[in-house]
Amino acid sequence: MSEYRVGNGFDVHAFAENRKLVIGGVKIDFPLGLAGHSDADVLTHAIIDALLGAAGLGDIGRHFPDTDDKYKDIDSLLLLKDVRDKLKAEGWQIGNIDATVIAQKPKLAGYIERIEKTLAECLAVDISKINVKATTTERLGFTGREEGIAALASTALYK
Repeated sequence: MSEYRVGNGFDVHAFAENRKLVIGGVKIDFPLGLAGHSDADVLTHAIIDALLGAAGLGDIGRHFPDTDDKYKDIDSLLLLKDVRDKLKAEGWQIGNIDATVIAQKPKLAGYIERIEKTLAECLAVDISKINVKATTTERLGFTGREEGIAALASTALYK
């Protein structure tokens, strides 16, 4: 390994009616979705920002602007695959990703394994390199008031 970098990402989306809820590429059974230009996959967006940041390639808005209609309602896993390909072209490999979803509701414990598997498959890495956690804010703040969901992610890349 000749070079090693870390990056972090953070994303927030408000709940919205008439949208499906997707977290880490997995559809979550919940009556509300998240508002956003794409599918509003808050976890995948945080991971994208962490990966881009570690590689020194900017952020999600630079690569996939919400002013571009080609990203309207797009599956965020397609964006993540694009980032994976950008990293590979630059010679980066993923050491690991550690991420946390912050939500009072829905409860995500039953979805974590599927989310990790989906993300690992999308990124073409061993599942042992992906760690996803979920937590609440004990009813504090916008997530505690059940207004939306936040996610943060950290990653290590190496060449």
